[in-house]
Amino acid sequence: MAEAKIPKATAKRLPIYYRYLNILFNAGTNRVSSTELSEAVQVDSATIRRDFSYFGALGKRGYGYDVEDLLNFFKKTLNQDRLTNVALVGVGNLGHALLNYNFQQTNSVRISAAFDINEEIANTIQSGVPVYPMVDMKEQLQIQQIDVAILTVPINHAQDVADELVAAGVKGIMNFTPIRLSVPATVRIQNVDLANELQTLIYFLDHYGNEGGTSDTAK
Repeated sequence: MAEAKIPKATAKRLPIYYRYLNILFNAGTNRVSSTELSEAVQVDSATIRRDFSYFGALGKRGYGYDVEDLLNFFKKTLNQDRLTNVALVGVGNLGHALLNYNFQQTNSVRISAAFDINEEIANTIQSGVPVYPMVDMKEQLQIQQIDVAILTVPINHAQDVADELVAAGVKGIMNFTPIRLSVPATVRIQNVDLANELQTLIYFLDHYGNEGGTSDTAK
């Protein structure tokens, strides 16, 4: 991320902008206005201009934004100019789905190591990714210099595994379990609760009818 301190809501929108700029660039588009971006990513143009203003003058009045320049800027800001290796802990149904997901298609992220307690999966290659037994996790994380992990283990093991990840030097955990983990302030947790998101969607459908809109671009 950029050195400048920006609001968390802005930080969450940056990958959305980056993804669409990639689409524009691949389509041969040279420039784009905040209004055009607004229509595509469903974020109002004033919010887009405010988000971009945290990084200085990225566009020109009356011209808009140069797509390639903006894409390169966000590529560097989001560390997309270098490959980031992450670990997957828990190779169950969800874990397998994540192994099969092509993160590199839109992001410079790769699952380079996976870990599981199941002896039938450990020491095998799954979807091109080596799966190690849990007893090797700390050593492999340190050898491969991995500081980001995806956690998809059963609820009753989540905290213990998180403690092991922290002890191994991991600085960021994407938590797919429904419990909230207790970690030191130096470790960042990103909670992804699929059941909760589905319940939220149903609630909005029940109480807001056909208003439409998205809930992942909150100010």
